[in-house]
Amino acid sequence: MHFLSELVKKPILEDPFEQHLNIHRHFYRYSKGVFIGPALKIIKTKAKITLKGAHEYEDLILEAVTKTISNSQENFEIKGKLIASSDVANIISEIGLNWVLKKSTGKTKNFKAEIIDQINKDLLLQAIGAFREGSYLLLSYNRNATCKVTTKKNIPQPSKKKVEDDDVSKRIQFCIGMLNNTDANLEMLLDLAAPDFKSELPNNWKSLTILNNYTINQIEIPTNIKDTRMLRIMAIRKGKMSRSVEIDGDLIEKQYSIVV
Repeated sequence: MHFLSELVKKPILEDPFEQHLNIHRHFYRYSKGVFIGPALKIIKTKAKITLKGAHEYEDLILEAVTKTISNSQENFEIKGKLIASSDVANIISEIGLNWVLKKSTGKTKNFKAEIIDQINKDLLLQAIGAFREGSYLLLSYNRNATCKVTTKKNIPQPSKKKVEDDDVSKRIQFCIGMLNNTDANLEMLLDLAAPDFKSELPNNWKSLTILNNYTINQIEIPTNIKDTRMLRIMAIRKGKMSRSVEIDGDLIEKQYSIVV
């Protein structure tokens, strides 16, 4: 499940670093203040649904498109990159993949794997779930015009813009997916991306954009850690998450008190 959909269901996390790292890791770069979170646009035509997402929505787009593949065992080519904050070679091996993980030599300490591989639906969905806790899976594939994903291979720098200056149309070019427009696919997509808005959406709409912004009011720093990097990573953030859906010119807004 996408981290924001999990957070909507349980916005107050107990021991976020130890028990909810798949959510917590998306917040430990933030200090106090107001910050722009990821955005997702969904566009419907008669034949297809187009998904355009900012960074941190690429896993949801990849999952949604992959779930529509009918033959779960048929192999297809994927290309892209895995970027992990720690050595995940054991996870790669356990899944049965042959991706070669290399430790970075630059200023940012992480692990990367360049990917050109043949994979099937079931294995790819397993990989998406397995790498959500501490990695970014930036993959592209093209099976046909209504079953494809295109993801950029480099993670963008966090936005320093104010919420009111956000250039959403530019940010949502990071990952683009296309799938058939069927009732089942739309239902699945809304369950993944907008479970808290689903019941309030009109029956007929052409496009909607989901925006997420965070206000961090308080940071609780652990007292028994001396490593300054780990202090930042393990600290608990408290504040508000503002979610909104812009749908055919109308706006629906929700706000959650969060502990992450």
